[in-house]
Amino acid sequence: MWFKLTSYLKFLTTSTNQHGVHSPFVYHLVTQCFYTNTSVQKTIAFQKIKQSLFKNKKAIEVTDFGQGSKVFKNNVRKIADIAKVAGITQKRALLLIRIVEYFQIQNVLEIGTSVGLSTSALSIGNPKANITTLEGCKNTANAAEQLFQKFNLQNIVLITGNFNSTLPKTIKNNVYDMIYFDGNHQKEATINYFKICLKSIHNNSVFIFDDINWSQEMQQAWQEIIKHPQVTVTINTFYWGFVFFRKEQKKQHFTIRV
Repeated sequence: MWFKLTSYLKFLTTSTNQHGVHSPFVYHLVTQCFYTNTSVQKTIAFQKIKQSLFKNKKAIEVTDFGQGSKVFKNNVRKIADIAKVAGITQKRALLLIRIVEYFQIQNVLEIGTSVGLSTSALSIGNPKANITTLEGCKNTANAAEQLFQKFNLQNIVLITGNFNSTLPKTIKNNVYDMIYFDGNHQKEATINYFKICLKSIHNNSVFIFDDINWSQEMQQAWQEIIKHPQVTVTINTFYWGFVFFRKEQKKQHFTIRV
């Protein structure tokens, strides 16, 4: 807890809003996407899905392949608790919806489905997008599948298995407009997944890394990603790190409050 608190205080002293952004691309993204409102219709759609999960008291045994939980004491957890503790917050979910709309995302890969809350936000953002989501835990994946069926989210393909096996197979011969990394909060794994996914980008692809300030390891991973030669523009919003590969832009890093 103290690590995240001190990291956040440091973030506040170095971050800015749109007035400190000297890049037309990033300024437009901040003012027309980050700092706007999600439509009422899509907000209500997400809230219904979230409340459905929050009311689900079924307990499942969870297999953690990554860093594991700092909150849960054992692997038997209620779906409601998973959604509340490990699921995407409403603020970030609504931002994710706007990002999908803003960039007109058609092909999405999510690494880390959990019980399907963030996946649902992606689907709400563009119901016609092709969404592939990867989950390591079979029981968690089953809970997500039931959620997608309940709310008729038909544009989602869920693949279950260890990411070390499923990710290279999924990436092969595919190109993605967006990849959302939320599956393993360890430095080595995060960098490895990043490098694997570089095979599937185009000039306007965007990567979103969750919890880049979750630990010192994740901060180190983020710094290594920033320095990669294929990366041009990056944005640190504390909880999320955005990565762009636009060859027409000079290499710049921004720290922005959202």
